[in-house]
Amino acid sequence: MPKLKTRKAAAKRFRSTGSGKIVRRRAFKNHLLQHKSSTRKRRLSQMAAVCERDEENVVLMLPYL
Repeated sequence: MPKLKTRKAAAKRFRSTGSGKIVRRRAFKNHLLQHKSSTRKRRLSQMAAVCERDEENVVLMLPYL
């Protein structure tokens, strides 16, 4: 069986937790931050779990995660 290739773009965006879940960064934290509240920006800084519907696609992109 040949080695499987990892999608490098996906490898930069997703990580695995100790329990096996896949986590991602939240959107809307790049620019135009002056009108967003501190609470909102702090919440956007936290990692979020990937939805279970999308998780199987991420696993296919990252075979060695």
